[in-house]
Amino acid sequence: MKLHYQSVGEGKPLVILHGLFGSADNWRSIAKTLSSQRRVISVDLRNHGQSFHHPQQTFDLMAEDLAFLLDDLGLAVIDLLGHSLGGKTAMQFAQSYAERLNRLIIVDIAPRQYADEHSVIFKALMTLDLSKFSSRTQVSEALSATLPDPMVRQFLLLNLQKAEQGFSWRINLQALFCSYPGLLQSVEHVEAVGLPTLFISGAKSDYVTESDWQQIKTLYPQSEHVVIEDAGHWIHAEQPEAFIQQVNRFLTDD
Repeated sequence: MKLHYQSVGEGKPLVILHGLFGSADNWRSIAKTLSSQRRVISVDLRNHGQSFHHPQQTFDLMAEDLAFLLDDLGLAVIDLLGHSLGGKTAMQFAQSYAERLNRLIIVDIAPRQYADEHSVIFKALMTLDLSKFSSRTQVSEALSATLPDPMVRQFLLLNLQKAEQGFSWRINLQALFCSYPGLLQSVEHVEAVGLPTLFISGAKSDYVTESDWQQIKTLYPQSEHVVIEDAGHWIHAEQPEAFIQQVNRFLTDD
């Protein structure tokens, strides 16, 4: 069971971990731009994208998956960037495999427990009979009553794939739904992370609060926090130039 990944560029490796319902595809343009100075490896987490499906999904298992991938690629030490669920996975990797990290970038997530904001999405997706649809537009319209934000629907529908009849979901919805309560939990920190770490959050997002930052400073004593204006939770999509500037600055800061 190996993770699917996309690799572009040459040089020091930067690994990117996407968020819930996402995939490496969502980071393709960002990865291409960042690859002018380094090798960028965008990973599909288990039960996402083109990676393997499995009934279990925990931070420990996802960190272990990444360690196995790095072994396969012959990479001893990397820079690691994670967004949302990928950010929590990156924090777990820093706990379990700190010796394999050079620098760490966490995008719009804190190590704490979060409230359930996605069960409505899971249920909306799982109740659709995708065999009855002949176009993505029809699927979007069927979801519109429950999920009125067209940008959210557009993002979710990236997980659609053609089937013999209609469509199917590329992500493992059932496994993710069953694992979801555990993914809301905090990342357990056995000890402080002594790595240079950049936390990037969006000014319009409530995922990282001031109290979160106070905790982060204790758990990540070598961290800095950058807030990007006019950006919500999907900072890399909403303000890509500002996002890339901060990532490049941090990774090249001696």
